[in-house]
Amino acid sequence: MRVMMLGWEFPPHISGGLGTACLGLTRALDRLQTQVTFVLPTGVSAITEEHVKLIAADGTPLPVDDDQEATVQKKVQDQALTAQNIPTDDPSKPQSQPRPSQWTLTQSSAMRHISVRPLESPMVSPYQSVGGRVYDMPPHVQDNIDRARQHLEEKSAAEKIFEAATRDTSSTDGSSTVKKPKPKPKPIKPVYEGDIVAQANAYALQCVHLANDEDFEVIHAHDWMTFPAGLALSAKFNKPLVVHVHSTEFDRSGEHINQAVYDIERQGMQGADAVFVVSYLTRSIVQERYGVDPEKIHVVYNGIENGNGEHTSAIPMIRKGEKVVLFMGRITMQKGPEYFIHAAKRVLEKMRNVTFVMAGSGDQTEAMMDLARKEGIQDKLIFTGFLRGKEVDRVFRMADVFVMPSVSEPFGIAPLEAISHDVPVIISKTSGVAEVLHHALKVDFWDVDAMANKIIAVLKHDALSHTLRVHADVELRRLTWDESAQKCLVIYDKLISDSRFAKTSK
Repeated sequence: MRVMMLGWEFPPHISGGLGTACLGLTRALDRLQTQVTFVLPTGVSAITEEHVKLIAADGTPLPVDDDQEATVQKKVQDQALTAQNIPTDDPSKPQSQPRPSQWTLTQSSAMRHISVRPLESPMVSPYQSVGGRVYDMPPHVQDNIDRARQHLEEKSAAEKIFEAATRDTSSTDGSSTVKKPKPKPKPIKPVYEGDIVAQANAYALQCVHLANDEDFEVIHAHDWMTFPAGLALSAKFNKPLVVHVHSTEFDRSGEHINQAVYDIERQGMQGADAVFVVSYLTRSIVQERYGVDPEKIHVVYNGIENGNGEHTSAIPMIRKGEKVVLFMGRITMQKGPEYFIHAAKRVLEKMRNVTFVMAGSGDQTEAMMDLARKEGIQDKLIFTGFLRGKEVDRVFRMADVFVMPSVSEPFGIAPLEAISHDVPVIISKTSGVAEVLHHALKVDFWDVDAMANKIIAVLKHDALSHTLRVHADVELRRLTWDESAQKCLVIYDKLISDSRFAKTSK
């Protein structure tokens, strides 16, 4: 099997979960003896993944820069309690190493069947920047949840454990004095960085040129930035096209969508021969908001690499006796960081020996720092900036509980990573990962009181924390990239055997 795979991110140069998903899927396809050519925009000066080797187009090895920047913005440093314990690497800073005009990545024996082909397209962020602070819940979200995941309304084993653990400690006084969240202002319409649409079209033209020298049977395009390229390749070479939807414009922007981006998404999904989605939640959006034939939509859950949970060395706590609550992800409206901070405020009203860590970067970072100061908890909240590699492992190992308060999350790989590091998780009900994790506490993202109560319960009740960790780890073992890759191969084979794609010279 020979696959032409198109993507905008590949570790370590990533903005979100897309790059992590691309890496996990390509590793699994490699183990299944699948030949994959991964076409990536240029703008990467060094690859730090141990399983890849960087070489120039003529085969000359290029130097790999192992040095990582150990600083973050001054504002982050000023607010960090012990930020020096969490070295960071800010991907938004310009790379000092000159970039080759053209180069190719080939893997070592760890990934013998995967090659990465970069193109002359500046790598800009596919995620929007936004002026508003609060993300209104998209009106379609609750309807999608009701239709796609009715079983979530039933109490999971984790919820029953939570109720049992907290029944004798629930407070009946003072509950009426808890401040309600302030009314949410109308969000400002998102704006994407640079002319991302023009860059996507330029990438498509370059992909067509590159493909003249490649041999492939199927095209697999990840997210909207690569859909124009996938459509062009499919039309020119008469090859089946699979588009992989990791998020939609409605997830990123609510009802205030960028029409140009939506149009590209819809054209890609309508023109594809198969549409992979990361959850049934996303499936319902794709079917209802983009008018895609349900017969060609296939749910392919994200996974996680087995063996990631072997972390035995101890990490000193941020403060002796402190509990650590972790948020990890892009600090953007979609991820609900303001709800995390509001919940932190309520937790700290009842427990002072807690430190909250926001690991990640995004257009809302400064706004969240301002919100933390406004709430008076800036001395209990650390902003680490963007982390990668070993520093991600390190911060997970510090955590006592992981919280994902996303407003709309197509899947959510971060909770799986947390579980692999033996950390109990609290996740938003508006997330695809909620479909596959039953031993996680689930909460409405806007219900900061419930979120705070569940954080306190996990921190105070060792039995609850232990049960969540043990049973979630069992669930994690069946969420593998190998299973996802196998499902992809089944669809690939079916498409290739279609008479419309009779063998051609290409």
